[in-house]
Amino acid sequence: MPELYIMGAGPGDPELITVKAYKVLQRADVVLFDNLANKELLDITKPACEHIYVGKRPYDAFTSQEAIHELIREKAFSKGMVVRLKGGDPYIFGRGFEEVLFAREHGIRTHYIPGITSMQASGLHDIPLTHRAVSEGIWAITGTKKDGSLSDDLRLAMQSNATVVIYMGMKKAAEIAATYMHEGKGDVPVAVIQHASLPHQRSVTGQVKDLPELISSNHLTHPALIIIGWVVSVQQGSHQGSGTH
Repeated sequence: MPELYIMGAGPGDPELITVKAYKVLQRADVVLFDNLANKELLDITKPACEHIYVGKRPYDAFTSQEAIHELIREKAFSKGMVVRLKGGDPYIFGRGFEEVLFAREHGIRTHYIPGITSMQASGLHDIPLTHRAVSEGIWAITGTKKDGSLSDDLRLAMQSNATVVIYMGMKKAAEIAATYMHEGKGDVPVAVIQHASLPHQRSVTGQVKDLPELISSNHLTHPALIIIGWVVSVQQGSHQGSGTH
C-alpha cells in the first residue's frame, strides 16, 4: 500500500524526535530528507531503505516542490512506505501540508508526525517563549513571504507584549530593526540563535536596534532564529541584557 509519512525531524539534535517518529523510520522504505533534517536520523532506517536528499538551502540551489511531489508519487507506488523528513515541524513554515494534499489526490494514504519546531529550542539558551511577568503570547512570523517582502504581521505583533519569533529573517535584519526603531521600540531585547540544539550552536543577545550589527559582528548565518521580546532578558533578572554565547 502506498503511504506517505510527513515527519518532523525537530530542531537539529537527533534525540529530539518523537518515539513514534523513531519507530516509523525503522520501517521506512524510502526517506526524502531536507537540508535541516539531521542526517544521523537516517542511521535509524533499515539497510534496504533508500535515502534521497531533496534539500532547499536558503538562497542556493534547491529541489523544486514539483520534483518532490513527483518523487513522493513515484516512490510511494514503487516502494510503499515513504517518509518525508522535514526539519522542525512540517506544518510550521514548511510545505508539509501541500505534500499531504498532493499525495491524497493521487490515492496515497497520508500520516502526520509532529516535530519540535526550532523556536522551542530557545529554552536551551535560557529564553522561555512565554513568561507571565513579561509575555502573554507568541507571534511566529516568517521573515520572508512568498513575494520576498517582510511580513506585515510584524507591525501588528509589535503592538502587543507577546514574544515575536521570526523564522527565515536573517536577510531582513536591517528592515526588522528599522521597523522597531520607527515605532520607538529599538530597545526591546533580541536574540539570534543559530543551529539551535546542535553542538556547534551559537547565539547572541542585545537590542533589536542593533540587530544587523549583532549578526555581522558575530558572523551568524542562516539557519537561525530571531527572537524579540523581554523574555530574552528574563534570565538576567532585568529588562536589559546583551552578550554572546
